[in-house]
Amino acid sequence: MRRANNQDSFAIISATDEEKWQRCGDLLIVADGMGAHAAGELASRLSVELIPHHYSKLNTKTECTEALLRAFEETNREINRKGMINPEFRSMGTTTSAIALLPIGGVIAHVGDSRVYRLRGQTFEQLTFDHSLVWEMQQSGEVSEEMIRNSSIPKNVITRSLGPSPQVQVDLEGPFPLQKGDRFLLCSDGLSGQVFDEEIGLLLGLLDPPTAVKALVDLANFRGGPDNITVVIGEVQRDYGVSKASVASGGIRIPAGFPTAFGVIAAIGLLAAVFLALVQQVPLAILAAAAALVALVTGCIKMVVGKQTAVQEKGFGKAPYRKYTCKPSAVFASQLKIAVDELFQWLKDNISSSKLGPLSERIQRANRQFTSKDYKESTASFAKLLVEVMQEIRERRKEDDEGQVDY
Repeated sequence: MRRANNQDSFAIISATDEEKWQRCGDLLIVADGMGAHAAGELASRLSVELIPHHYSKLNTKTECTEALLRAFEETNREINRKGMINPEFRSMGTTTSAIALLPIGGVIAHVGDSRVYRLRGQTFEQLTFDHSLVWEMQQSGEVSEEMIRNSSIPKNVITRSLGPSPQVQVDLEGPFPLQKGDRFLLCSDGLSGQVFDEEIGLLLGLLDPPTAVKALVDLANFRGGPDNITVVIGEVQRDYGVSKASVASGGIRIPAGFPTAFGVIAAIGLLAAVFLALVQQVPLAILAAAAALVALVTGCIKMVVGKQTAVQEKGFGKAPYRKYTCKPSAVFASQLKIAVDELFQWLKDNISSSKLGPLSERIQRANRQFTSKDYKESTASFAKLLVEVMQEIRERRKEDDEGQVDY
């Protein structure tokens, strides 16, 4: 609502076939640029263009997690080089958050304060750590989350981004096992700065993804829209590539191999037994063979026991950093009701529209849901109405602007 240009960028790269999905997965990226003139816009656009390019290229040579990390690092160097060449672009940078949805689960690479969330059932989790002044202060124990919400501490000062320096520290999180119905949401701080996490999670769960995207952007704009707003939602539509056992445990399970140390001991024992038998040292040969047998049996036991060990119970990072239970509330439903009422009144007072009647009827229906304390249905209804009323306002104003003639 207040910026003349859009410094946010995003990319959605879906695997084109089974082989590509097994190797690279689906890649979702959101970036929020920083810099004067067009520098921030350029930095974010380079990020969402170069990371998929390097990731796909590196995936043919190395493991997917390493490929994603190196793609971020190489992209950082290229943005930095471009900034050094052109004085207008010097010190340009961008936040970037990406998630690769793979057979092993979701793997996140992250720099800055754009965020990645996951909704599973009613549990909404923030899977990335904000590289910002307020989060660093909170981690050090200087301030609490409540103090951050109610204070004037600047929330848009970031401590890490792609581009300003030739080297950057990239956070890796995951892998997060994929379960049918999981929804991952990536956004720039234009959303998270205006809409609380609990509200984001609730709308994400109540609405289908296309409607949720529009409702979240419209709500952030209704509340002032001081920054560009970008939202990407990915939904897991089947349990694909992750066993039920690993989903239940939260880890990816792989068969354990025979322990190397016990294999070496068994091999040495057998060789010693053969040599001692050849030189007619039968008692010692028997002892060596017994030692080899013990090592062999012990190694087999460890292999069987460890076969179902979750070797990646935690994986990379420390996520989740915040966790919420998303439940409808009278407060949030009331806020959406007020927003819809204000927008609809403006529409009636300023624009002639054939949709006023149908919209009025739906608003009355949502009001009845709210009055009966059905906050789940009323929240969903008011969120959908918010989208439709704002869309009607935009379309009618666009028509009015196009109908004006300059003489």
